[in-house]
Amino acid sequence: MLIDIFHDTVCPWCRIGKKHLFDALTQWNKEAVNIRWHPFLLDNTVPSSGYEFRSFMQERKGIKEEQLQHLFDYTRRAGEAAGVKLNFEKIRLAVNTTLSHRLINLAPANIKNNIVEAIYQAYFEDGLNIGDIDVIVAIGAAHQMDSTELKLQLSDNAALNAVVAESESARLNGITSVPFFIVNNKIKVDGSHSVDVFLEALNRAALIEISAKI
Repeated sequence: MLIDIFHDTVCPWCRIGKKHLFDALTQWNKEAVNIRWHPFLLDNTVPSSGYEFRSFMQERKGIKEEQLQHLFDYTRRAGEAAGVKLNFEKIRLAVNTTLSHRLINLAPANIKNNIVEAIYQAYFEDGLNIGDIDVIVAIGAAHQMDSTELKLQLSDNAALNAVVAESESARLNGITSVPFFIVNNKIKVDGSHSVDVFLEALNRAALIEISAKI
């Protein structure tokens, strides 16, 4: 079973959707699953130094401070229901996510999912600037990736441009928001949805695969 996941590492609904999918996979457990992570940069104009988080979000969404707090509270409760922490009060910066996606690309297959989760945790729980190369290198090093080699790889402008190009390609292919999931190149799930919705998508994809073999 192949699952393509389009996401951004500063998207709270992507973290919620990831949790719902992985919870569904623990219940489904019918065949081996290969997950491919794809970048979808929500705003690549943000500099590596970042912008002040709350003012950036207010301007981006065109809402007042009180409305923004209501939005954060609603999203936090959705995260709690899914079993993930979204500590918006700890987030100080809106950040550029290109480096974090590059780290995911570089991570060996056996730790890639863990790296994704570590990046989400760094941003949403610890409020770290995941647009800072030292922060990203530290995440990789904590998962036994070589920090010296990693810093060189993360400084490769051509590779970083490839992340941007892949994100733009997703848009050109009709993906307009994240999270977005494609199961076995057939079944699409647009949004975070529930565990049951993901289970249904997995079962439908499995049935299509069986039918194709008959």
